[in-house]
Amino acid sequence: MKFRWGTLLVRNMEESLKFYTEIIGLEISARDNPMPGLEIAFLGSGDTLVELVCSAEAKDAVVGDAVSWGFEVASLDDALRMVREKGIPLHSGPVVRSSVKYFFILDPNSLKIQLKETIK
Repeated sequence: MKFRWGTLLVRNMEESLKFYTEIIGLEISARDNPMPGLEIAFLGSGDTLVELVCSAEAKDAVVGDAVSWGFEVASLDDALRMVREKGIPLHSGPVVRSSVKYFFILDPNSLKIQLKETIK
């Protein structure tokens, strides 16, 4: 068995796509409107994808505070500079430990996003 994607109900597809492409750096791999009022987009290019779903029911979706998605970055300093330049506030961090550095931001749907660098 292999984990393939995580799904997030989003309030605004365009805003969410902009965040995940411009801030996180994912590419749109598929996008579809399977029925009126429903739009789906898959992002990423590897074995694990991010699925964004926007529908009338998603407008009131609430992401729990205990949920987060983590993304590995080559340089946490570069990622921190980029989010600050784009006016994205930090949710928490940065934190530096012996083997990792990370911080959290919120996506447009209030999902906590961890950007992490492994220290070698």
